[in-house]
Amino acid sequence: MTSSAGAELPEASRRLAGAVPGFELDIHHFPEGTKTADDAATAIGCPVAAIVKSLVFVVIDDAAEEPVLALVPGDLRLDTDKLATVAGAQSSRRASLDEVRESTGYAAGGTPPFGHSSNIRVFADESLRRNDPVWAAGGTPTTVFPISLADLDRLASPIWADLT
Repeated sequence: MTSSAGAELPEASRRLAGAVPGFELDIHHFPEGTKTADDAATAIGCPVAAIVKSLVFVVIDDAAEEPVLALVPGDLRLDTDKLATVAGAQSSRRASLDEVRESTGYAAGGTPPFGHSSNIRVFADESLRRNDPVWAAGGTPTTVFPISLADLDRLASPIWADLT
């Protein structure tokens, strides 16, 4: 494992580290992967509930489709109907891999909660508040970083709701 001070971090993680001027991320690299919440929790040594799953979905109404990001604890599943309702839409669907990269600038499985390439609405499940700090994706499926709930709230500006 190397931290953000190491040269082995992938380009996407270095880009994320520079996305918020004046805020230093302690990005950890796990070459064996942190692709699933269970993998991440095992690698880090934290509860699965302390892992933030960053899920890109598309909310749909009569007029348009909009990509949004749902932040959900690793031990729970996103309720897509609740997400659609909170987002003011009729339904939602999982974003394609291309839509994830297009709307966030990051690959699926490594999407961070902030630092995206476009303005995307972010929603966070209230049950994330069970752990502080939490661990979020660091731009790739092999990188993660710890973040306090206060900093997550400040940097991601999520709409907090019941999403699970």
